[in-house]
Amino acid sequence: MNRLLKKSSIIIKQAFIALGLCCIDLPVAVAQIDSLSENYSQPRYGFHHKVFRIEYVAPTVFMTYGLMSIKNPVVRSQVMNIKLELQRNHPKKFPVDDYSQYMATAAFLGLEYAGIPAKHNLKQRLFTGSVSHIIMGSVVNLMKQTMPVMRPDGSAQNSFPSGHTATAFVGAELLWQEYHDRSLWYGVAGYAVAAGTGFFRMYNNKHWLSDVAMGAGIGIMSTKIAYWMLPMLDKQKRIIPGNYLLVPTYDGKHSGISLLVNL
Repeated sequence: MNRLLKKSSIIIKQAFIALGLCCIDLPVAVAQIDSLSENYSQPRYGFHHKVFRIEYVAPTVFMTYGLMSIKNPVVRSQVMNIKLELQRNHPKKFPVDDYSQYMATAAFLGLEYAGIPAKHNLKQRLFTGSVSHIIMGSVVNLMKQTMPVMRPDGSAQNSFPSGHTATAFVGAELLWQEYHDRSLWYGVAGYAVAAGTGFFRMYNNKHWLSDVAMGAGIGIMSTKIAYWMLPMLDKQKRIIPGNYLLVPTYDGKHSGISLLVNL
């Protein structure tokens, strides 16, 4: 039993060290590398320059790990050991994750009103914010329906992937994209909150580590796809005019975001 506890503790430490490095250190390294090159949106860059970039390593690793957990017995065993360790001597739930999932998105929309200019204007940010949440929500709900996995607490078979974590990482990547040129710490803070959201989904026995990893990868990639689409929208001048309000929604089971337009 002592050997099992020791092994579980080592696995937990390794998992969260890797999560921290990918979520915080990697964005910093990407910024340093990108600062030595020209902006990737310039015409000389083709599709393959956008796809094969170091910044896509983390979400790819997260999603690969999540998919491996479905069939790989070694990964499944590790995920179960982490769950058992987190629930050992568990006093009570701490549902901060129900609220922290929206913090980075709120900062993404609100920092400009605090006197900190964003990289893009409000209409462009509403576009990327809406598209990234739509892509993320569609992928998460599709996978929940087609790949049923029982939640750790046995409450439902819609554990994979974590919608809370995906929402949090969408916000973190939105914040990174808009504000890392001003200070790396905006992006680091967003990713720290997102990683914390994922941790509390496991701490509260609502998700496995594999659910959280998959949700993180989906959230990051959804936002990157939205920013891929932004230059096309700007070029064709198809941003819809009017007054906008982006409203996060949560019904106790599902998270989402609504775009209200005053035409």
